[in-house]
Amino acid sequence: MSKNAELQARKDAATPRGVGVMCGFYADHAKNAEIWDVEGNRYIDFAGGIGVLNTGHLHPKVVAAVDAQSKKFSHTCYQVVPYELYVDVAEKINALTPGKHAKKTAFFSTGAEAVENAVKVARVATGRAGVIAFSGAFHGRTMLGMALTGKVAPYKLGFGPFPGDVYHVPYPNPFHGVSSEDALQALKGLFKYEIDPKRVAAIIIEPVQGEGGFNVTPYDFLRELRSLCDEHGILLVADEVQSGFARTGKMFAIEHSGVQPDLVTMAKSLAGGYPLSALSGRAELMDAAAPGGLGGTYAGSPLALAAAQAVIDVIAEEKLCERSVRLGDQLRERVNGLKSRVPHIADVRGLGGMVALEIMKPGTHEPDADFTKKVQQHALANGLILLTCGMYYNVVRFLFPLTIEDAVFDEALGKLEAALLHAANA
Repeated sequence: MSKNAELQARKDAATPRGVGVMCGFYADHAKNAEIWDVEGNRYIDFAGGIGVLNTGHLHPKVVAAVDAQSKKFSHTCYQVVPYELYVDVAEKINALTPGKHAKKTAFFSTGAEAVENAVKVARVATGRAGVIAFSGAFHGRTMLGMALTGKVAPYKLGFGPFPGDVYHVPYPNPFHGVSSEDALQALKGLFKYEIDPKRVAAIIIEPVQGEGGFNVTPYDFLRELRSLCDEHGILLVADEVQSGFARTGKMFAIEHSGVQPDLVTMAKSLAGGYPLSALSGRAELMDAAAPGGLGGTYAGSPLALAAAQAVIDVIAEEKLCERSVRLGDQLRERVNGLKSRVPHIADVRGLGGMVALEIMKPGTHEPDADFTKKVQQHALANGLILLTCGMYYNVVRFLFPLTIEDAVFDEALGKLEAALLHAANA
């Protein structure tokens, strides 16, 4: 029995099937955009731990920062014995998030925690309970995260009932027939038949949907949403967990629209592979909770904060926002060039390096999940790790490290092209 097969058998016996695992091989070591398994096979990583590795696997500056911190202390619990590093990184985040107003930042461990705490802050700051999210949204696997998430399978199956006072409206997606005006009217309709806007604490939206299919929220809709929130005293929360930290060519995707949110959630590439999330927002909102109302035993891990400090420096020093745009443009050009040979490619979209291609049956607007799976499987068999997403599992998304070497990136594009052509000719 091979080492991978042995580990797979042990995994099946020791861990629950509810933790879905895509790959049948097991990682041994990694560097930047490459992973080697326990049998020595090499893979180019276009998944990035689901958007966690914008600065790559084991960036030398991140490794050095964590190593240096590990020689000082690994944990005190910030709420018991605080440390300067927490304040340093909070100051950096406050300066980087949109807007010149006074801001404050709290740290947690996961994106779902950041979202939950955004709702907590919104509710205590406004004295209201209602929260509005969008179809296709993904905000985490906790009970409140699932309530906010706008996709049933696999995230919500069998786990209800979910927390109340959470409402959903259609996400503006012109490619799928929902205009900004349609979504806006649906939201206004919700205020008429479901919940008084004076009872709504927050509206949460991903500037670029992640799990929903890498859909870029129309800027006109974001601007109208901001106006509607201002009109009714509702807080606007930008979920930047997947789209933040240079992925879209800006530090945060919401910057493309010029809209300033009240609260911003972030995680994933914030700390280059270490578990860290953050909630940043207007100072008066972040101060609304009583002492002890926010935090957590591991919230703001010193090791993860050291990594985050290094990540922020690397993004600036290596100009990763600019590189994100360049790599994304190369990818879009390569895939668009295949449309005549692969008529299943219905749409190529995204911002910067946050790119996806949507696959439909040729000549129709019918999602083709089977073709999408064939592309993913052929790519994986030939050493390229790809992720799919979308409400109908027919979208291939790309989350390669922005630090990927040019030669490795070009090699990966060749593997992607081969997978698309293989699926088209199968």
